Amino acid sequence: MSLSRRRLLNTALAGTALAHAPWSRAQSGKPIRLLVGFPPGGGSDAIARLLAEKLKGPLGDNVIVDNRPGAGGQIAAQVLKSAPADGTTLFLTHDHTISILPQVVKQPGFQPDTDFVPVGGFASFVNALAVSSGLPVPSFGDYVNWVKQQGHGKSAVGIPAPASTPEFLVQLIGKRFQLDLVAAPYRGSAPMIADMLGNQIPAGIGSVQDFLEHHKAGKLRVVAVLGGKRQAALPDVPTLGELGLKGFEEMPYYGIYAPKGTPAAFVERFSHALARVVAMPEVRAQLVALGLTVEYMAPAELHAREQAYTSVWKKIIQTSGFTPQ
Repeated sequence: MSLSRRRLLNTALAGTALAHAPWSRAQSGKPIRLLVGFPPGGGSDAIARLLAEKLKGPLGDNVIVDNRPGAGGQIAAQVLKSAPADGTTLFLTHDHTISILPQVVKQPGFQPDTDFVPVGGFASFVNALAVSSGLPVPSFGDYVNWVKQQGHGKSAVGIPAPASTPEFLVQLIGKRFQLDLVAAPYRGSAPMIADMLGNQIPAGIGSVQDFLEHHKAGKLRVVAVLGGKRQAALPDVPTLGELGLKGFEEMPYYGIYAPKGTPAAFVERFSHALARVVAMPEVRAQLVALGLTVEYMAPAELHAREQAYTSVWKKIIQTSGFTPQ
């Protein structure tokens, strides 16, 4: 058994007693609301619904998904900030809302360090570049050549949100491979992928889990991934590092947050319940199938991961010359 696997199982077993310990929220019997900052049908929504269903067992409470799409998770984050800190509202999100938005928006309406409490992380993932099936480009090199053959060597690349990691990646890929790429922002991955499936936009950058199902069905084609190594779900797809664009080994993360002031007993109990759930073989299998690398992170570990990722992208954003809007 691998060290990471053993660690995950030990943490889950250690939390069994806490997961069943008595706990009375301020509003007893009210279901736990799990906010998601993106629309139904996307990768974050699918992950949230899977975890919400499985968490009911160890928690003894209903967990319902509450989609609050818009502004790359900013709306959901603001809802979390104003929610009562009584254990009835949580926020499942990824790196964009926590690490990137506060750096690219002048007044995001929240600050993770002062408004939120890390509850637990459960996975990391990588972003990927995918092309529409109508594009005659079986590989990344073919995509580069195709773009150069377009008028003025210019082409649009869809991104799930403005001023997001994918937007900066569009800029970096364009610069490295001498392409005039234009980021086309969408309100989440679902509408972006819908346009890609309809051949309304030739390419898009998003998380692997957003593209994976369509890639396997031959409706889209993932031609490059980020991260320090190839993905188990996409073994034939090269990393951008292999292709000549290095420096993106720090992987994005998924975590769950609560409003500041949420009782420590609830945070600990929910975090241990999360560890138990992601240790379940069927849950791990489904998350891996969605393109995730499953790794439970205790609250302090999630916070450290968040800080490290924020630091990496702070340098990239500043170097790009981007001005917070």
